Amino acid sequence: MTSRRIFLKSGAMAMLSLGFAPSFLGRAAAAVTARRKLVIAIFQRGAVDGLNMVVPHGESEYYRLRPTIAIPQPGRGSMGSAIDLDGFFGLHPSMAPLKPLWDNHSLAIVHACGSPDNTRSHFDAQDYRESATPGVKSTRDGWLNRYLQVSSEERNPLRGVALARTMPRSLEGAAPSLAIGSVDEFGVRGSTGALFQDQYESSSDRLLSAASNDAFAAMRTLRRAAGVPYRPAPGVGYPPTPFGNALQEIARLAKADVGLEIAFTELGNWDHHVNEGAVTGQIATRLDEFSRGLAALAADLGDRLADTIIVTMSEFGRAIAENGNGGTDHGHGNAMMVIGGTVRGGVHGKWPGLADAHRFEGRDLAVTTDFRDVFSEIVVGHLGASRSALSRVFPGYTPLSAPGVIRI
Repeated sequence: MTSRRIFLKSGAMAMLSLGFAPSFLGRAAAAVTARRKLVIAIFQRGAVDGLNMVVPHGESEYYRLRPTIAIPQPGRGSMGSAIDLDGFFGLHPSMAPLKPLWDNHSLAIVHACGSPDNTRSHFDAQDYRESATPGVKSTRDGWLNRYLQVSSEERNPLRGVALARTMPRSLEGAAPSLAIGSVDEFGVRGSTGALFQDQYESSSDRLLSAASNDAFAAMRTLRRAAGVPYRPAPGVGYPPTPFGNALQEIARLAKADVGLEIAFTELGNWDHHVNEGAVTGQIATRLDEFSRGLAALAADLGDRLADTIIVTMSEFGRAIAENGNGGTDHGHGNAMMVIGGTVRGGVHGKWPGLADAHRFEGRDLAVTTDFRDVFSEIVVGHLGASRSALSRVFPGYTPLSAPGVIRI
């Protein structure tokens, strides 16, 4: 007799977070729900250089402190230059796919944004960003999971899905959620799958049999709802990379109307201490993939973008001055981007300047907007949570002010 442990490790249940009874899965997946508000969180792991991503081309100190890696002012670079946004800020030239979203006011940028904690540890800073409790290592769950906990008693694990091999910190917690590589990989298939299904349907253990039946029913229902194979909207082309594939799977689930409210994925390799590059090089290549993916996702969602917010984040920024290796070291303030139909386009937040007197610890972009203020505005202004719920989603923190990225 195959044991419960083998089933849990071999079937879909291996990808479930804690806090969820198996019998709910089949019923939840079978109940295709009406369209609801969606947040797609994208983590740029490794600390992206926000000053070369969203370029302060109107700031002279930026060019003085980055003699070889600064992005030229608009129209001044023979190999490429910043894409002007408002006369002071511009996008890296590799981010041209996002310019139409800026032009139609669907892209908001919050610069000089970050954490009040001053750690330069990737591990700690990522943990604090995903738990949304800077400086507190004992927090057990992530902010996205806490939103799922307080917003509804619905026990649908398809409300929160990470396109990732492991559950991200931000979705860990009591509310059920999934981490899957792709919709096609959700479950046990082929002859092995048939063997498991036969064994569990005939099991004398009624609890095990019922749980397995619900799980296998969920696999079948989810795959039917999502559709195989998936075809993006006409004219949409995702980057042929794991990141592009993850974004495509998120669009697939969103269109399937399975009850998705929170989606998560990530793109790493932003830790450019050496040979970062400027308009070409490592960061340019990474931003090209990142921007083409975001633009494809927005286009693929079509009219669903009106009900969607895409928010990007990184654990901290990079130092203002380039180092001796043509790269940038760990910093403090950074830039977040928010894309969607309810977005108030533009650059938000107070720009502190890069002059020595305005730098954090004499070397970094200062933080003038707490990242939790951005998250809070999304939770209330887009997802519709009550302000009283914020104390549970962001324990120990009262939002200072709304950055204004969501149209109310």
